[in-house]
Amino acid sequence: MLDLHSAAGPGRKPSAPGGGLVLGVLLSAMFIVQFDFFVVNVAAPSLESDLHAGAGMLELVVGGYAFAFAGGMITGGRLGDIYGHRRLFVIGMAAFGLSSLLCGITATPGQLVAARLVQGAAGALMVPQVLAVITAHFSPAAKPRALAGYGMASGLGSIAGQVLGGGLLELHLFVPGWRLIFLINVPVCAVAAVLAARHLPPPVTGRNVGLDPVGAVGVCLALVLVLLPLSLGRTEGWPVWSWICLAAAAPVAVGTLLWERALTRGSGSPVLDLTLFRSSSFRSGMIAGIAFQLYFGSFMFTLTLLLQSGLGLSPLGAGLVFAPMGVLFAGSSLLGRRLADRFGTRVLIAGSAVTAAGLLLLAVLLHGSGPDVGVPLVVVCLCLVGTGNGLVLPALIGAALVKVRPEKAGAASGVLTTTQQFASSAGVAVVGATFFALLGEAPSAQDYARAMTSSALIDLALVVAVMGMCWIIRRIAGSARPGTAHVRRGDAST
Repeated sequence: MLDLHSAAGPGRKPSAPGGGLVLGVLLSAMFIVQFDFFVVNVAAPSLESDLHAGAGMLELVVGGYAFAFAGGMITGGRLGDIYGHRRLFVIGMAAFGLSSLLCGITATPGQLVAARLVQGAAGALMVPQVLAVITAHFSPAAKPRALAGYGMASGLGSIAGQVLGGGLLELHLFVPGWRLIFLINVPVCAVAAVLAARHLPPPVTGRNVGLDPVGAVGVCLALVLVLLPLSLGRTEGWPVWSWICLAAAAPVAVGTLLWERALTRGSGSPVLDLTLFRSSSFRSGMIAGIAFQLYFGSFMFTLTLLLQSGLGLSPLGAGLVFAPMGVLFAGSSLLGRRLADRFGTRVLIAGSAVTAAGLLLLAVLLHGSGPDVGVPLVVVCLCLVGTGNGLVLPALIGAALVKVRPEKAGAASGVLTTTQQFASSAGVAVVGATFFALLGEAPSAQDYARAMTSSALIDLALVVAVMGMCWIIRRIAGSARPGTAHVRRGDAST
């Protein structure tokens, strides 16, 4: 068996934490898991025709990945704290590549659902290690750039799922385009796993913590009991089992929290470290991140439906509409780090305001023009949204993790990424249900425009909530003076 504690090999040393190669390897994980979450939405019609997948199976192809991903990340983060972030990252990356291969060669809808479950679980092993390595090993000077890159990779992966996914579906090389969207991961994962084994920093030694299987199962079960009915309930007509699942989620969650609390008081090793929530910066950053992901997940989903079904664009054409948003997201993510050094947490509030302006303008244009709104005007709105998102997302992550100790980096990253993934899935389900309810039977282009107007206003309310949490974060961090290289006392830019 490969010993990943010494995977750098004789004569080789892991690259310096904070270096470009280490950061690039880490961010590749965040990019591909986000890419694979969003790209399947674009591929759904191809899966339906080629694999003869019904609506229920299509929901499971998308939702199964989200269930396994969200349900496993807290455990994945805890395993990284126990066995080393490098080891878990390499295992997760290799498993993601293998499961992507299985997705690409699948012959039936059932096989694809099973492969997607494995793919989501693999993502849950590697993604928490990204923030954990940044938190535990990067220097204070390198962290802002790394967190900006993390936010950029997350956003670009989401948008690339729309843009590249649409392009790959147009290709017919040796296999159908929908298979390419999975197979393209295989070489990327293989290279990333080898580089990670050689260059990620070694684990911190001297840890004396154990596993918590009861807590791990409880957390996963509570999440699935909520996500499963939210994802499948609408298409299935909200059957009795969906309400039973939602009702059962609360006692399972409460029981799990009581178990974790008992372990904490008894000097045990809970998978969910409740002491993290004693930090006001962690709580505020996490809550703001939840509101942000509720908006972002639902916005990407409903806008894709508007562009393709309402405005009649092809998958590639719809994807290209998102491209300028992705470019500006990347640029403002990198610029936001410098602005935060100068203006502190005020950048969070300004970024939220820019995003809100883009959503409001889109709602106004759709209300006034309906399906006759020009695509260039939609792109202008998306440019505002992308610019604001890039200023907000990396800083929110930094705000939550700024006071986390290195030995708790994996647990904190697992909690943060789990809540964000859960919020994204819940946003798609809840706002998506509202969107479809407004469409009605046999919807016209005007119906899609009206439904998107209402969805954009819901998303606007969520962004206003993010803005309010950013104001609280600013109060916690204290006023940052212009020109300060590092904002002190838990500023979101650190």
